[in-house]
Amino acid sequence: MPGLYFDELEVGQIFKHPIRRTVTEADNVFFSALTHNPSLLHLDEEYCRKHTEFGQRIVNSCFTLGLMVGISVNDTTHGTAVANLGWDEVRFPKPVFHGDTLRIETEVIGLKESKSRPDQGIVTYLHKAFNQHGDLVAHCKRSGLQLKKPVDEETDA
Repeated sequence: MPGLYFDELEVGQIFKHPIRRTVTEADNVFFSALTHNPSLLHLDEEYCRKHTEFGQRIVNSCFTLGLMVGISVNDTTHGTAVANLGWDEVRFPKPVFHGDTLRIETEVIGLKESKSRPDQGIVTYLHKAFNQHGDLVAHCKRSGLQLKKPVDEETDA
């Protein structure tokens, strides 16, 4: 299992996730259609060329958010997550375009023991997405309920 348990994390720990992802036109169009988002900014190239400062379609920010968090899962919560508790301070300082390649970094910024669940804890992560130019294109804080290492695994080590 690649994910880490609550007790294996430290505040200040940084993950530079090895998976990178080039965002395609298909990603943007399919995601926008699946989520019933008809925004011209995501679907109408001619409109964007003539009427926006970007001159082209921009990638749906909800896709960018999902990709940013999704890439982090394997290194942080895969197999150890109980529940996602929320996303805070979600920001998109620069747009993502078709063909951009995103890399993700995650920092552990908070650890809190669960009072009602002694075998779990609350982790707060700061996720950041950068494009191929090194520009910060998205960031958010995410809180999740995460398992502690089972007692039987601690004694096997």
